Amino acid sequence: MNRPVRIANFSGYLGDRFTAIDEAVAGDPVDVLVGDYLAEITLAALAGRHRQNPKLGYVEYFLDQLRPNLRALAERGVKVVTNAGGFHPEGLAEAVRELAEAEGVRVTVAHIEGDNVISRLATYERDGHALENLDTGRPLSSWGVEPLAANAYLGGWGIAAALAEGADIVVCGRVTDASLTAGPAAWWHGWSRTDWDALAGAVAAGHIIECGSQAVGGNFAGFTRIANMLKPGFPIAEIAADGSSVITKHARDGGEVTVDTVTAQLVYEIQGPRYLNPDVTVHLDTVRLNQEGRDRVGLSAVTGSPPPPTTKVAVFGQLGYSIVNTVFVTAPEVDAKIDLIRAQISQDLPGGVALDVTRIGSATTDPETQWDATVALRVMATAKDRAALVELNLSGRLLSLYLQSIPGFYHDGGASMAGSPRPRIDYWPALLPLSVVDHRVVLPGGKTIEVSAPEQTGIQPQPVHPEPAETGAVRRTRRAPLGAVAYARSGDKGGNSNVGVWTPDERAWPWLRDTLSTMELRRLLPEVKDLDIVRHEFPHLRAVHFVLRGLLGTGGSSNLRVDQVGKAVGEYLRAKHLPIPEELLTDVAD
Repeated sequence: MNRPVRIANFSGYLGDRFTAIDEAVAGDPVDVLVGDYLAEITLAALAGRHRQNPKLGYVEYFLDQLRPNLRALAERGVKVVTNAGGFHPEGLAEAVRELAEAEGVRVTVAHIEGDNVISRLATYERDGHALENLDTGRPLSSWGVEPLAANAYLGGWGIAAALAEGADIVVCGRVTDASLTAGPAAWWHGWSRTDWDALAGAVAAGHIIECGSQAVGGNFAGFTRIANMLKPGFPIAEIAADGSSVITKHARDGGEVTVDTVTAQLVYEIQGPRYLNPDVTVHLDTVRLNQEGRDRVGLSAVTGSPPPPTTKVAVFGQLGYSIVNTVFVTAPEVDAKIDLIRAQISQDLPGGVALDVTRIGSATTDPETQWDATVALRVMATAKDRAALVELNLSGRLLSLYLQSIPGFYHDGGASMAGSPRPRIDYWPALLPLSVVDHRVVLPGGKTIEVSAPEQTGIQPQPVHPEPAETGAVRRTRRAPLGAVAYARSGDKGGNSNVGVWTPDERAWPWLRDTLSTMELRRLLPEVKDLDIVRHEFPHLRAVHFVLRGLLGTGGSSNLRVDQVGKAVGEYLRAKHLPIPEELLTDVAD
C-alpha cells in the first residue's frame, strides 16, 4: 500500500444524484467510495423519523443505490464508507447485511456509534459540561427549547479501525464530513495518531471532495468556463503517504477539476485558516495548489497540529411552526402595492403569530415582457403553537385578496398554496470535551472497539489579519462587477455565513486584498453593515475570506431568509459594481 489511495465521492448531501454509485462503478478504478448525506438539518429530520419508527432514522435510499452495485464492489475489493447511518447507523448496517445476504454477496459490515448523545445531555450538565454555544458562549440550559436531537462530531479513527478489522462497508452517523476520507487514508497508509501533517492533508482533501460535484464545477462561480456542465461528475482524491494529494475525477464524466474549482471548496463553509477536526487542526493558509494536468490539481504543503480538546455537538429542538406562500406583484407602483398587501394580511393576527414579508427581485424600467415587470412576494408566518397558524389560515388570507387588493394580484396557478404548517427547528452548536464522547466501532457479531480521545490536544486560535491600509496609489479605474475579476463561494456555519473571494489572476491579488476590507464589505452588502464580521487572508490562494456572524440567525433550519443557508451571498457580492483598475479589465466588456 505504498501507492496513493484513491478515494472517490458519490454523495454530497441527502438528495444528491441517485445514480452516483452507478457512475463510480462504471468509472475509473478506485479503492474507497465515500458518501456524505448529512447536513446540519438532515440529522434533525432523520431523528424525527427515528422517533416515529425506531427501526428507521437512516438514509433508506442508500440501499437502493447500493443494491445493483454490491456484487461488483465486493469482487473488486472496493471499500464503502458513508454517514448514511444518520440517526440509526446500527439499523442501516443490519439492513446492508440483509441486502448482501439476499443478493448472495459476502461483505463485512461495521458501524460507528457514539455520536448520538441526546440521552446523555442531562448527565453532561450534571457533570459540569455546559455545552456552551459556539457563537454566544451561553450554556445549553439557557436555550429554552427542548432538544430533539444531539450528535457529537466524531473523527476518522473509528473508520480506520473498522477497515483494519476487515470491514468492507463502514456505516457512520455524525462523523465530520472530512473524516469519511481521512479515516480510510489513515488506515491505508498506517498513520499514527500524531502524524499531524499527513492527517491535515487528508482532512483538506476530504473537505474538497465531501460535497460531490462541487469540486468538479458544480456550484462554481466560473461555471461558464467549465466544459460539459450538463452533468458534472464526482471527484476523486489520490492521497499519498505524506498526506499530499491530487484531486481528480472519473475521466468519462463531465465537469472539470481546476485550481479554481478546488479553491472554491477550500474556502467553503470554514471559520478561518484554522480548520478544526476531532483528529487534527488543519492550517489551511499553508496549502499550495498546482494544476498538474487536465483534471488533476495537486494539493501540498498542508500543515497540521493537535486537535482541540473539544468537539462540536449539533443540538436541535423545535422552536415552533412556520408556513410560507408566494404571490406576485407587477409594476408600476410596486412599493405601494406591497405595502397594501402587507397591511391587509396583517389585520387581526391570532396571538403569537408573526409575519415576515420579503420582496424578491425588481421590475425593470419599460419592461419588454410581463415577467420583466414582475416581482415575487414571499409571505412567511411563524408561531410557537401550530394551532395559531391553523387559525391564521395564511393561504385563505392571501386567496381572499383577489377582488379587494392590488390590481393584478395573483399566485402561481400551477402550484398549490401551502396550507399545513411545518415544524420550525432551531439549532444550537455546542462544545463538548472529546474525552466524554463514546466513540466505538461495532463489528459483526457485536465485537466492539473503543476509540480513545486524542492524547495530545491544543487550542489554535484563528490568526488576526490587519485590515488593509490605504495605499494612496492613483490608477485608472472603471466601474464593473466584482465578478469580472474574482470568484466567490459562500455557505453556512450554524448561524454564520461565510464567503471566500479569490482571483485567478495573479495581477489582481494585490488590488483584491487591498480593496476588500471589512468596511468595503459593509458598504457593498448593506445587509451585513451591523453584523460582527471576521476577515482573513489566504495569500497562497489569492483569497480574502469573511465570516458574517449572525447573518443566518441561529442557524439555517430556523432563520427566515429566503436564501436560508447563505448559498448565494457570494454571487450577490460578485454582482456588486465598484471601481476596478482598467488593466485588470482588458478582457471585460463594458
